[in-house]
Amino acid sequence: MASFSGDYPYAFHIALDGNGMNGLEGAAGVCVFRYDPDSGAYAYKVQYYDGVAGGHAVSVAPDRKCSFLGNAGQHLVFYDTDSLDECDRVSSLRYEVADASIKSSTHMVWLDGTQGVCAIGENFWLVDINRLAKAECLGAHSIKLPHAMKLTASRRYIVYGGMDHPTRGAASEVGIFDLHTRTARRVQLPTTCWHVAAHPQEDLFYALSFRVLPQEGRDWHEWAMAYFKEYVYEIDARSGQVLRHWTCSQNVPAHINSDVCLSDQELIYCNGGSGTIVMIDLESFSAYRIIDERPALPDQLRAGRQAVRQVTDAFTRGSVSPSSRHFLGALRVSRGTLVDSVYACQLSADQRLLFTANRGLNTITVYDYPANTVRLRVAMPELREYLPDLPEWADPRLGFHHSTLLSPVGNQQEEFS
Repeated sequence: MASFSGDYPYAFHIALDGNGMNGLEGAAGVCVFRYDPDSGAYAYKVQYYDGVAGGHAVSVAPDRKCSFLGNAGQHLVFYDTDSLDECDRVSSLRYEVADASIKSSTHMVWLDGTQGVCAIGENFWLVDINRLAKAECLGAHSIKLPHAMKLTASRRYIVYGGMDHPTRGAASEVGIFDLHTRTARRVQLPTTCWHVAAHPQEDLFYALSFRVLPQEGRDWHEWAMAYFKEYVYEIDARSGQVLRHWTCSQNVPAHINSDVCLSDQELIYCNGGSGTIVMIDLESFSAYRIIDERPALPDQLRAGRQAVRQVTDAFTRGSVSPSSRHFLGALRVSRGTLVDSVYACQLSADQRLLFTANRGLNTITVYDYPANTVRLRVAMPELREYLPDLPEWADPRLGFHHSTLLSPVGNQQEEFS
């Protein structure tokens, strides 16, 4: 590994939530993985932040000076994009109190170098890093629990997915917020969709089903993975109309998605439950292909500490007798593995490199795209190096979650969200 301060064309920013199964309850940090494909040199830096929990997603300002660390702990946290030093933070509870601990500003869209929009409580708020104490309420988001957010190509609409609410139940909806009129449109769907991606040229977006079940039929906070068929919807942001949708059977390993991105030909998304990266042909919206990151048996054996923590956490979320269907469903979703998988997945601006981070195996991989051949795979250090109070036998996962990739400046396909 070369010096972190060197000159690297690519910087892969990944939110970290520490070890364990439930990323909404873990630590909060950032990993930046820098890479030069010509020389093969790479370097990385990891930073966790005290007093913040549930690190979830990162987004970088258009001028690349400041970045936002979305989290599930009701903080707005900003860090220096180069050094990872914390710039500032503020409690979102000073603006509006959430009705559930997992209802937080997990994602944000930047409007310029200092201003961004995030969901707080029942509304969208405009925040400025130069005056965090004076956020502006833009209007109601009109869904139960907003999650991933993107800005459409015209920059008029914010489109967003929604999580199932701990007390209000299943969401089965996405939202569209018009920044000109400051009004929201709720789009009802057959399934809950946490994550979305925006089309780079048109005001279209894609919403991906995230199918879970409440533990013991009522607990939507500590949900269980559902072994159901999955959906991807193509939606017009202006009208809210579903234009096309893709569906796969429950046997297709496409469960518990995370990052979503697009090439000129494909919609690309990773699946932490099933251990895959799925690529759907945009022209037909039917054909698809898969990168399978399901670990081989030797890799599973080397990940024994992760597996023990994963199983232990599963038992803390549900009792065996009333929840046996959930345990069996999770085994079907994961195809018999006891570790989670890929949560970060980003395509370079020139569409030649695909960066992924495997949470369960604690590895970062760079693929050549569209060939999908492995160019580089790096085993990352253990969590104890950064949180030294952990015992030696502790789960070593850093806790990879959502990511953003910075490609070389000047490429017109660069997109920030």
